[in-house]
Amino acid sequence: MTARIILNPYSGRWRAEKRFPEAASALREAGVDFDVVRSDGPSHCTALAEQAVREGFSPIIAAGGDGTLGEVVNGLVKAAGDKPLTTLGILPLGTANDLISNLKLTTDLQEMAQIIAAGKTRRMDLCSVNGHYFVNNTALGLEPFVTVIQENVKWLKGIPRYLYAALAAISSGKSWDAEIEWDDGKYTGPISLISIGNGARTGGLFYMAPHADLFDGEITLLFGHARSRLDMLSFLPLMMQADGEKFLKRDGVFEINTKRLHIKLAESSPAHADGEIFDRELYEANYQVHPGRLPILMP
Repeated sequence: MTARIILNPYSGRWRAEKRFPEAASALREAGVDFDVVRSDGPSHCTALAEQAVREGFSPIIAAGGDGTLGEVVNGLVKAAGDKPLTTLGILPLGTANDLISNLKLTTDLQEMAQIIAAGKTRRMDLCSVNGHYFVNNTALGLEPFVTVIQENVKWLKGIPRYLYAALAAISSGKSWDAEIEWDDGKYTGPISLISIGNGARTGGLFYMAPHADLFDGEITLLFGHARSRLDMLSFLPLMMQADGEKFLKRDGVFEINTKRLHIKLAESSPAHADGEIFDRELYEANYQVHPGRLPILMP
């Protein structure tokens, strides 16, 4: 079968468009038969992926960053309905490439082309929130608040832009009152951040769900409340440590593995999935894990 590449040229601040000829050359050298379509705006990758499946292309290769992957997967689900999903391949052309890191894959395009050509798949968990699917991470509270701030920062790029936005969000001192219920527990009270991970790393630097596993059939909930701006600021370097040991020892920080999760907020919060805002005023969220739903090309 012919592969369909869905290229998001904007990924990595247009670096995806600039690097795509290198990726295409690597695929040709690896013997992959493919054609290419380009997205032209938000959510277009979802429509392109759905169309590609209906036209019989396989695998579907997402060329971009984590947001591109999330959009493409939503298109695969729409096309499949209750049937098995079409296989997904990845050409990492984004800034953070968190899913690639969490899968312990490489950002080297030559090596990724060889992985695509080999055709070996592994079935990864897929997660959803209010019917919107995500591959790596979703969040309420501080994390998407950072994403909203980032949207208006034009003078920085990449990781420095994210760090600037994180500091600006922390300085606001914002918190939310929440009711959280999971498989065998619940919490009612103030929160500063709620992060739900299929994978451990997000934002290129932060391990918001340090013990999340993409293949364990569960989602990993991390939530916490900082008593002050200084307390929240002290969280920041701890979130960058992959083992999460020091972060999870802080008072008011909890990490829980669960199959069922429901969150209700007294005041709305923006919400992101795979780094893209999908709701700017979310009050209530139902999360599900779909074990082994996504066949993904990897060694």
